[in-house]
Amino acid sequence: MKRISEVIQKKRELEGKLKVKININGRNVSVEGDSINEYEAISILEAINFGFSMSKALVLKDEDFVFRKIHIKDYTKRSLEDVKGRLIGKGGKTRKTFSEISGCELIIKYSEVGVIGDVESVENTTRAITNVIRGSKQSNMYRYLEKMNRVKKEEDLGLK
Repeated sequence: MKRISEVIQKKRELEGKLKVKININGRNVSVEGDSINEYEAISILEAINFGFSMSKALVLKDEDFVFRKIHIKDYTKRSLEDVKGRLIGKGGKTRKTFSEISGCELIIKYSEVGVIGDVESVENTTRAITNVIRGSKQSNMYRYLEKMNRVKKEEDLGLK
Protein backbone atom coordinates (compact mmCIF):
# COMPACT_ATOMS: atom_id res chain seq x y z
CA MET A 1 0.00 0.00 0.00
CA LYS A 2 1.49 3.33 -1.10
CA ARG A 3 -0.47 5.63 1.22
CA ILE A 4 0.20 3.58 4.34
CA SER A 5 0.92 6.65 6.50
CA GLU A 6 -2.66 7.92 6.17
CA VAL A 7 -4.03 4.51 7.14
CA ILE A 8 -1.66 4.33 10.13
CA GLN A 9 -2.68 7.82 11.31
CA LYS A 10 -6.39 7.07 11.01
CA LYS A 11 -6.26 3.36 11.90
CA ARG A 12 -8.42 3.56 15.06
CA GLU A 13 -10.99 5.78 13.35
CA LEU A 14 -11.13 3.46 10.31
CA GLU A 15 -11.47 0.36 12.50
CA GLY A 16 -14.39 1.96 14.35
CA LYS A 17 -16.21 3.10 11.23
CA LEU A 18 -15.57 -0.10 9.25
CA LYS A 19 -16.09 -2.52 12.18
CA VAL A 20 -12.93 -4.48 11.29
CA LYS A 21 -9.47 -5.03 12.75
CA ILE A 22 -6.76 -3.54 10.51
CA ASN A 23 -3.35 -5.22 10.64
CA ILE A 24 -0.35 -3.36 9.20
CA ASN A 25 2.90 -5.19 8.50
CA GLY A 26 5.32 -2.94 6.62
CA ARG A 27 3.46 -1.90 3.47
CA ASN A 28 1.01 -4.81 3.71
CA VAL A 29 -2.42 -4.17 5.14
CA SER A 30 -4.94 -6.86 6.02
CA VAL A 31 -8.38 -6.69 7.57
CA GLU A 32 -10.26 -9.04 9.87
CA GLY A 33 -13.97 -9.01 10.54
CA ASP A 34 -17.17 -10.44 9.16
CA SER A 35 -17.13 -10.93 5.39
CA ILE A 36 -19.34 -7.96 4.44
CA ASN A 37 -17.34 -5.56 6.61
CA GLU A 38 -14.07 -6.98 5.23
CA TYR A 39 -15.29 -6.46 1.67
CA GLU A 40 -16.28 -2.85 2.39
CA ALA A 41 -13.00 -2.20 4.21
CA ILE A 42 -10.90 -3.59 1.36
CA SER A 43 -12.77 -1.44 -1.16
CA ILE A 44 -12.34 1.67 1.01
CA LEU A 45 -8.63 0.97 1.61
CA GLU A 46 -8.12 0.48 -2.16
CA ALA A 47 -9.74 3.87 -2.81
CA ILE A 48 -7.55 5.53 -0.15
CA ASN A 49 -4.49 3.85 -1.63
CA PHE A 50 -5.48 5.13 -5.08
CA GLY A 51 -5.48 8.68 -3.77
CA PHE A 52 -8.98 9.48 -2.52
CA SER A 53 -9.28 11.13 0.88
CA MET A 54 -10.61 9.03 3.73
CA SER A 55 -13.88 11.02 3.80
CA LYS A 56 -14.48 10.47 0.07
CA ALA A 57 -13.57 6.78 0.33
CA LEU A 58 -15.91 6.24 3.28
CA VAL A 59 -18.97 6.89 1.07
CA LEU A 60 -18.29 3.34 -0.18
CA LYS A 61 -19.88 2.07 3.06
CA ASP A 62 -23.19 2.89 1.36
CA GLU A 63 -24.00 -0.13 -0.82
CA ASP A 64 -25.21 2.20 -3.59
CA PHE A 65 -21.68 3.54 -4.10
CA VAL A 66 -18.76 1.84 -5.86
CA PHE A 67 -15.09 2.43 -6.64
CA ARG A 68 -13.88 1.60 -10.13
CA LYS A 69 -10.40 1.76 -11.65
CA ILE A 70 -10.05 2.26 -15.39
CA HIS A 71 -6.73 1.20 -16.91
CA ILE A 72 -6.08 3.62 -19.77
CA LYS A 73 -3.87 1.18 -21.71
CA ASP A 74 -6.75 -1.33 -21.88
CA TYR A 75 -8.54 1.05 -24.29
CA THR A 76 -5.81 2.59 -26.46
CA LYS A 77 -2.32 2.23 -27.81
CA ARG A 78 -1.87 6.01 -28.02
CA SER A 79 0.62 7.93 -25.90
CA LEU A 80 -0.32 7.85 -22.23
CA GLU A 81 0.57 11.54 -21.86
CA ASP A 82 -1.72 12.51 -24.77
CA VAL A 83 -4.65 10.54 -23.39
CA LYS A 84 -4.16 11.83 -19.85
CA GLY A 85 -4.00 15.36 -21.29
CA ARG A 86 -7.36 14.83 -22.99
CA LEU A 87 -8.89 13.45 -19.78
CA ILE A 88 -7.54 16.20 -17.55
CA GLY A 89 -8.01 19.08 -19.99
CA LYS A 90 -6.53 22.55 -19.84
CA GLY A 91 -6.16 23.51 -16.20
CA GLY A 92 -8.11 20.39 -15.16
CA LYS A 93 -11.29 21.61 -16.86
CA THR A 94 -12.26 18.29 -18.50
CA ARG A 95 -11.80 16.27 -15.30
CA LYS A 96 -13.75 18.88 -13.31
CA THR A 97 -16.57 18.96 -15.87
CA PHE A 98 -16.85 15.15 -15.90
CA SER A 99 -17.00 15.19 -12.11
CA GLU A 100 -19.63 17.95 -11.94
CA ILE A 101 -21.92 16.47 -14.60
CA SER A 102 -21.68 12.87 -13.36
CA GLY A 103 -21.67 13.58 -9.63
CA CYS A 104 -18.69 11.22 -9.31
CA GLU A 105 -15.31 11.84 -7.72
CA LEU A 106 -12.45 11.35 -10.22
CA ILE A 107 -8.71 10.98 -9.83
CA ILE A 108 -6.44 10.60 -12.85
CA LYS A 109 -2.97 9.29 -12.10
CA TYR A 110 -0.24 7.25 -13.75
CA SER A 111 -2.04 5.02 -16.23
CA GLU A 112 -5.35 4.79 -14.39
CA VAL A 113 -8.51 6.73 -13.63
CA GLY A 114 -10.29 6.18 -10.31
CA VAL A 115 -14.02 6.84 -10.04
CA ILE A 116 -16.23 6.87 -6.93
CA GLY A 117 -19.97 7.42 -7.16
CA ASP A 118 -23.34 5.73 -7.19
CA VAL A 119 -23.49 2.58 -9.32
CA GLU A 120 -25.41 4.05 -12.27
CA SER A 121 -23.32 7.23 -12.42
CA VAL A 122 -20.07 5.25 -12.27
CA GLU A 123 -21.26 3.05 -15.16
CA ASN A 124 -22.12 6.11 -17.28
CA THR A 125 -18.91 7.92 -16.32
CA THR A 126 -16.81 4.84 -17.09
CA ARG A 127 -18.42 4.61 -20.53
CA ALA A 128 -17.77 8.32 -21.18
CA ILE A 129 -14.15 8.14 -19.98
CA THR A 130 -13.37 5.03 -22.04
CA ASN A 131 -14.85 6.73 -25.11
CA VAL A 132 -12.62 9.78 -24.58
CA ILE A 133 -9.64 7.45 -24.16
CA ARG A 134 -10.57 5.83 -27.48
CA GLY A 135 -10.75 9.27 -29.15
CA SER A 136 -14.29 10.62 -28.80
CA LYS A 137 -14.70 14.36 -28.32
CA GLN A 138 -15.04 15.49 -24.73
CA SER A 139 -18.07 17.64 -25.60
CA ASN A 140 -19.91 14.58 -26.97
CA MET A 141 -19.28 12.76 -23.69
CA TYR A 142 -20.52 15.76 -21.67
CA ARG A 143 -23.77 15.61 -23.68
CA TYR A 144 -23.95 11.84 -23.13
CA LEU A 145 -23.61 12.27 -19.35
CA GLU A 146 -26.17 15.10 -19.32
CA LYS A 147 -28.60 12.89 -21.26
CA MET A 148 -28.04 10.01 -18.80
CA ASN A 149 -28.73 12.42 -15.92
CA ARG A 150 -32.04 13.48 -17.55
CA VAL A 151 -33.02 9.83 -18.08
CA LYS A 152 -32.13 9.03 -14.45
CA LYS A 153 -34.19 11.98 -13.14
CA GLU A 154 -37.17 10.96 -15.30
CA GLU A 155 -36.95 7.41 -13.96
CA ASP A 156 -36.68 8.70 -10.40
CA LEU A 157 -39.80 10.83 -10.93
CA GLY A 158 -41.63 7.87 -12.50
CA LEU A 159 -42.04 9.58 -15.87
CA LYS A 160 -40.77 6.62 -17.89
